[in-house]
Amino acid sequence: MPGAVHAISESMASLLDPDARGRVILVGAGPGDPGLLTVRAVEALRAADVVVHDGLIDSRVLEIAPADAHRISVAKRRARHTLPQDAINALIVAHVRAGSVVVRLKGGDPFIFGRGGEEVEAVRAAGLPVEVIPGVSAALGCAAEAMLPLTHRDHSSAVSFVAGQCKGLTEQDWSGLAGQGRTLVIYMGVATAEAIADKLMADGVAPDMPVAVLEKGTLPGHRAVKTLLADLGAMVMREKVASPAIIVVGEVVELSDAEDKLVAWARAAESMNG
Repeated sequence: MPGAVHAISESMASLLDPDARGRVILVGAGPGDPGLLTVRAVEALRAADVVVHDGLIDSRVLEIAPADAHRISVAKRRARHTLPQDAINALIVAHVRAGSVVVRLKGGDPFIFGRGGEEVEAVRAAGLPVEVIPGVSAALGCAAEAMLPLTHRDHSSAVSFVAGQCKGLTEQDWSGLAGQGRTLVIYMGVATAEAIADKLMADGVAPDMPVAVLEKGTLPGHRAVKTLLADLGAMVMREKVASPAIIVVGEVVELSDAEDKLVAWARAAESMNG
């Protein structure tokens, strides 16, 4: 037991010591805009010897690290990964064992659909020190930009986060997560938007429940569009929505600045028929 306490003390000391070598810092880079980085995240980047980063990280964020820091992209795209997660874990561990300060830079927050938990487990299993610096999640950043309150005293007292493509959409139980007085935020759901709408309506969510799609939040070219749940899949196709984007389902959508695409589409169809 004394040995274990001593090991923990040494790990804590290395995290508190900015000059300590051989450590990992998981950093949340936020939803995109470099201005949403935390002060602690900037400090970590400036101390990095190696930056292992996701593919959607803004180049301005990467430039914060020292010019001689080794930058390694482990970009992931739907159905195509440059490296499997086990290989990413091994890469991080190898650089730490070589004495490097490794910043694992992840979009949004490391612990919200960022596999941060898996990477912490791998580093700890290797007996190495690890620190986590939270980031502004995609849901929070995109919603704030669109003036969409995820909770509201009059409209929603609960908010849930789910993945739209996580080990099979049909295997997920979303019962009770969406509906009156609740907000559901769906990550990675653009490709399965129509199936998501069908799933929610089958679970009893009203077809006329407001839904918003927040595309490229906080990044150049961002947009926020809304419609009704029954029209979600069709709107995503009509508007050619592309990732990264999140879907928000709930009454709070009506309070947002999102452009009503169902009304616009109906007016366009009416003018064509007129």
